[in-house]
Amino acid sequence: MIAAQLLAADPPDVSETRLIVAAVIGIATIVLLIVALKLHPFLALTIGSGVLAVAAGIPYPDAFTSFSAGLGTTVAGVGVLIALGAIIGKMLIDSGGADEIVDTILSRTPVQRLPWAMALIAFIIGIPLFFEVGVVLLIPIVMLVAHRSRVSLILVGIPALAGLSALHGLVPPHPGPLIAIDALNANLGMTLGLGLLVAIPTVAISGPLLAKPMNRWVPLPPPESFLGEARQDEDAKRPAFATALTVVLLPVVLMLARTIDESLGFDDTPVGKFFLFLGTPLVALLITSLVALVAFGTALGRTRDEVSALVGASFMPIAGILLIVGAGGGFKQTLVDSGIGDVIGKSLADAPISPLIAGWLVAVLIRLATGSATVATITAAGLVAPLAADLSTSHVALLVLAIGAGSVFFSHVNDAGFWLVKEYFGMTVGQTFKTWSVMETVLSVTALIFVLLLGLVV
Repeated sequence: MIAAQLLAADPPDVSETRLIVAAVIGIATIVLLIVALKLHPFLALTIGSGVLAVAAGIPYPDAFTSFSAGLGTTVAGVGVLIALGAIIGKMLIDSGGADEIVDTILSRTPVQRLPWAMALIAFIIGIPLFFEVGVVLLIPIVMLVAHRSRVSLILVGIPALAGLSALHGLVPPHPGPLIAIDALNANLGMTLGLGLLVAIPTVAISGPLLAKPMNRWVPLPPPESFLGEARQDEDAKRPAFATALTVVLLPVVLMLARTIDESLGFDDTPVGKFFLFLGTPLVALLITSLVALVAFGTALGRTRDEVSALVGASFMPIAGILLIVGAGGGFKQTLVDSGIGDVIGKSLADAPISPLIAGWLVAVLIRLATGSATVATITAAGLVAPLAADLSTSHVALLVLAIGAGSVFFSHVNDAGFWLVKEYFGMTVGQTFKTWSVMETVLSVTALIFVLLLGLVV
């Protein structure tokens, strides 16, 4: 990288102690700016990177050289994937495809199975949707289901939130896992496959199973009325359930096919190379986006101009995500080029704990401090990246998942999701801690346990 070359030519002559102190100062700056001054994470990460660079002995004129290079590399690596994911999510929602999946599953589910149905809906819909979009989409659905079925909001809400949160932390193409995959040079297909293996039992435990005792701790009655009940024109044409489900799962199937192709050694054959190409993340999401434009657009009677307008509208909500992700990549590169990453990585490697636990702990600490799962993932991935050099391909993927699991630990008052759930559910702060915060903690610890168990067999 340009930044690495510049710094390699004139590396700062500083002690390891100063580098560690610089890392603490840089991270503390970001935490204080986000928590105390309520500064946007993009600005906090930018300022924190400059502070860290200067504290590490990098000359003032070069303080943001690594940051700029890292930002550009990160956005180039995952920015297009995030944009394509946004297109798929926008088309899924606006076409009524998400509603079709929800209505089909709920129509075949008895009341006692509703918690499991809500977890399944969140799991399926959460694959192509960013967490914030998924919450905005699913919480009204949770309210509607609770109102119609006369069941507690906790019984159907916690499973849905668990499904969304697990996908957000563990499964690409969500921004956090993508960033960690890029930082650790992990195999995306393998991370996706192992992430799904971890996510399924994790959602079951932290969702439907946990919701039962949680409903006794915080009994929330179903809403008496719900303004979003008439959420879509019943006469509007919607895609079939099979069509909507196929589009949602298409990128997952293509990327998993690539991994199977590589693991079976077929990647040198003509057919194997074709599947290798189709399973490339950019190609898989591009194909899915084009299929979505037809299945959720022109096939339903929309004009090409209307479809084009929807594509344009899908980019606006992700501008903030792209900036935060890019700034996080810049901060990570500053850690690497200043030598801090190697020092911390060596310290963690010499510590008598598993690299997987080390990655989880670092992410937990940053999550508790900043409230942002994405910031926690980005920073933790940069700090523990040196540990990945000596790990097998499967364990690098598991390190990504351990970091992702730590990034969702114990959401509290510095997390926007905490207040979003509180207000939607009409809970007190104490009730939100007993439900949403406890669920996030159980999810994080459960995911780590399954990651460690997988580490024994892969």
